[in-house]
Amino acid sequence: MAIEGDLESTQISHTATRRSTRALEPLETISEIWFGLLMVLSFTCSLSVNQAGREEVRTLLIGALGCNLAWGIIDGVMHLVRRFVERGTAIAKIRAVRYAPNSDAARRVISDSLPPLLASVLSSVDLEVMRQKLNQLPDPPRLPTVTKKDWLGAAAVFLAVFLTTFPVAIPFLFVTKVRLAMRLSNSIAVVMLFLAGYAFGVYADYRPWRMGIWMAIIGGALVGIAVVLGG
Repeated sequence: MAIEGDLESTQISHTATRRSTRALEPLETISEIWFGLLMVLSFTCSLSVNQAGREEVRTLLIGALGCNLAWGIIDGVMHLVRRFVERGTAIAKIRAVRYAPNSDAARRVISDSLPPLLASVLSSVDLEVMRQKLNQLPDPPRLPTVTKKDWLGAAAVFLAVFLTTFPVAIPFLFVTKVRLAMRLSNSIAVVMLFLAGYAFGVYADYRPWRMGIWMAIIGGALVGIAVVLGG
């Protein structure tokens, strides 16, 4: 819903109010963890078991940590950008409703901002009620801003990506045999990919076990592609 934005001050929608209670939505957290897993796996799976020594393992771990550190920062910044743009879009939508040339045009703005399924079941009377309620809200801010919760969300994104490195990397720190460490690391990664997929399935209301298996398979395939292409 484009009108929802994240305007706590204008209370544009229930979604905005709900989002304001959390720095980061669970589904976003799961997505960042899944992404972080793919990034660290692209490093661990590129290690040659037969040729790797402690120095190669050390280089791998430093590379994996540095990579997820960098991507955690990048994703955190993009989180702030997304929130800023969403808030700006919400302000533009509410203004479009208020300054529409007539009520019909305002209702079209509201309808176009809603998910198609929801818009299809709303009558013109329903849209008019929404228009009136939106016009009763306080004036939105002139420009979008970044809030404290946005910064907390960015920090949560960073931690989700960066901390995902450690479960996969731990076997290489405590197991001297590289082959065994690789097997343990991959096993942990597969389990984590499955659990992330399971959570996706719960949110999608689609057979969590099957979704978990498929996300683990897809994750493995994407890592393979990244390793082959030198990513």
